[in-house]
Amino acid sequence: MAEAGDFRVRFWGVRGSVATPGPSYVRYGGNTSCVEMRCGDHLLIFDGGTGMRPLGQALRAECPIDADIFYSHTHLDHVNGIPFFVPLYDAHNAFRFWSGHLLPKYDLNEVLNHMMTPPLFPVPFEIFSARIEFKDFEAGLTLDPRPGVRIRTIGLNHPNGATGYRVEYAGRSACYVTDIEHTEDGPDDAFLDFLGGADLLIYDSTYTDAEYPAYAGWGHSTWQEGVRLSERAGVGQFVIFHHDPTHDDDFMDGIAAEAEAMRPGTVVAREGMVLTP
Repeated sequence: MAEAGDFRVRFWGVRGSVATPGPSYVRYGGNTSCVEMRCGDHLLIFDGGTGMRPLGQALRAECPIDADIFYSHTHLDHVNGIPFFVPLYDAHNAFRFWSGHLLPKYDLNEVLNHMMTPPLFPVPFEIFSARIEFKDFEAGLTLDPRPGVRIRTIGLNHPNGATGYRVEYAGRSACYVTDIEHTEDGPDDAFLDFLGGADLLIYDSTYTDAEYPAYAGWGHSTWQEGVRLSERAGVGQFVIFHHDPTHDDDFMDGIAAEAEAMRPGTVVAREGMVLTP
């Protein structure tokens, strides 16, 4: 059992857009977004990309599970691990699914159910036997999902919308901010306040500054912009996340070296990596 003040972050999927298996993606990993946060005994999961499958395998030993799953948004690379998340098939478990970008046009229940309908998927969402509760909200609200856990939310600049999360627990904070595109005018005061003084920032770093102009409007940012944000907002440790599928291990090694030189202590997210805010 975790100590009451323990706050740990573990990365199960760090890739963006599409999973990238193969020998060139071994060191950093090829699964799409899925991040586990432990706030004492409370389990929080951020996004359900293909990294959700190995997380589910690891959680089988912890049954019964009571957890909250927060979605940045519902593009496929952030939800396609759901049907393969084994704990959802166990009636002893309970999950609350949170989303802040869909209202009023959609809700999370209908979106995930639609993903698991023919001819897109052979079995329906109802196949899950775990107790599932859907909690749609509007980005900008502050959530209190578990005792002692406070989560601030903010809307992000991304096609179809997305939500950023700032988890505050035991006097420390970790921000999960993906998928987001920065603007030429730079961050506004509300966003800087949201990030301000965070102990850990996990940020959409899909591109480099040199690559970005070719992908303007696609809804993603750069690792250099993440460094600049971290400096302006007084962030503790910056984590480069949501790696582009064309960026293999050698490319990511290069980014890691440049980032360390630009802001010492910056790390590139790898599958299996554990950090303490």
